[in-house]
Amino acid sequence: MTYYVVQVKSGWEEKVLQYARKLQIDREARILWPRRKLRLRRRGRWRETLASIFPGYLFLEIEGIGPELYWRMRRIPGFVRFLRHNHQIEPLCDQDREILVHFLSYGEIVSKSQVAFDEHKRIRVISGPLKSLEGRIVKVDRRKGRARVRLDFYEDSFFIDFGFECLELAGEAAKSEGSALRQ
Repeated sequence: MTYYVVQVKSGWEEKVLQYARKLQIDREARILWPRRKLRLRRRGRWRETLASIFPGYLFLEIEGIGPELYWRMRRIPGFVRFLRHNHQIEPLCDQDREILVHFLSYGEIVSKSQVAFDEHKRIRVISGPLKSLEGRIVKVDRRKGRARVRLDFYEDSFFIDFGFECLELAGEAAKSEGSALRQ
């Protein structure tokens, strides 16, 4: 399937999605808004929240964008443009499509990854959306349970935080029990 990118005002993704459904655009094209679960601390309390993986962007899964669909999308408040630009609408290239499909394979809402750390404190992803992105991880915050990942998308690079749950490997658990028994 072919994916097209729609740039919207940042923070307006949900509103644009609702308007698109009112205009019945979702009957012609599948409208995708990939999001991630994050644990945020506000006023001393931890809360699970949803945040966009690609802030300010929605994706249309459709074979082609005709003039009728183009003008209906342009009428939606919060719509900025199609990417590359409105006069040259291009589908996602292979590399960008791979990134999008990777996240969509975990559902439209991506949950936390399961990770473990080796004896040299290097992260090892066991399962989840970070699985094939180990080489793109630039920073890990174990206390917050987040990994910052550099994504390259449409010839631009940006950083996104993904949540993870730290699992202790069986070998590490045995080592820590052994050291506790010796003391």
